[in-house]
Amino acid sequence: MRAANLLLFLLFLPAGSFAADFSDPTWPCIQRKVENLSAGLMWPSPVDKVELTPEAESLATLLALRRVSLEDAERQVSDFVGKTPSSDARLLGNVFQRVFDKLSSDRQRLMSGIARYSQSQIRLAQKIDQSQGEMTRLTAETNPDFDRIDKLEEQLDWDERIYHDRARALTYVCETPVLLEKRAYAIAQLLLKHVPN
Repeated sequence: MRAANLLLFLLFLPAGSFAADFSDPTWPCIQRKVENLSAGLMWPSPVDKVELTPEAESLATLLALRRVSLEDAERQVSDFVGKTPSSDARLLGNVFQRVFDKLSSDRQRLMSGIARYSQSQIRLAQKIDQSQGEMTRLTAETNPDFDRIDKLEEQLDWDERIYHDRARALTYVCETPVLLEKRAYAIAQLLLKHVPN
């Protein structure tokens, strides 16, 4: 059953979730830029929103924390369901919706940060190109200004180091939205296991 659910989830993911998105030339990640997630792809029925008890709210808050392993999350869900006789599809659906909303909000902030990061890299690349152009021009002069060339070279080395360090960090930064998507799906599956038949 879990394998079938995973297959359905992967089939209904936007096709570009695994491919570069060339419609936004400023998007630096290999993964396609998907602005918003859909809770409906992860939870099988519409969620009729209700006010959560403090215990259910606490569970949702805990499940949304990435530092909480899925094993710990499973234990927390089992404990909650064991202590809450009214744990039905409606209640667990609302817990999932809270988790989904929190992870989606975190993901949106992250996506905005990646966009700013990308713009910063683009500006830095333009600055490096300009500095290289100026160095080429200065060194071609009959009487080169070696002091200016030395300063430019020093700044260029620094800018290139920053650019390359940021580029290396980009792999991790780009993976984080995907990890949030996977967590939301995994939490949905944990909760669905406890929905009474």
